[in-house]
Amino acid sequence: MSAGELASHFDVTKATMSAHFAVLREADLVESTKSGTTVTYYLKLSVLEDALLEFAQLFGIQASSAPTQESE
Repeated sequence: MSAGELASHFDVTKATMSAHFAVLREADLVESTKSGTTVTYYLKLSVLEDALLEFAQLFGIQASSAPTQESE
């Protein structure tokens, strides 16, 4: 989504959203591209998955492997 599209979902200033985007980029959770005046953000799912797994491990939660479909 573009920064404007994302910002429309929250009741905060553009400056606040910009600060949050900067934190997410610094944490390597999102990447962004700029085209003219439009900045589009992309979520890095693999980074988010790794962070969630580490968080779960802090609380002793074991991650299970994804279920596989058996062929008939």
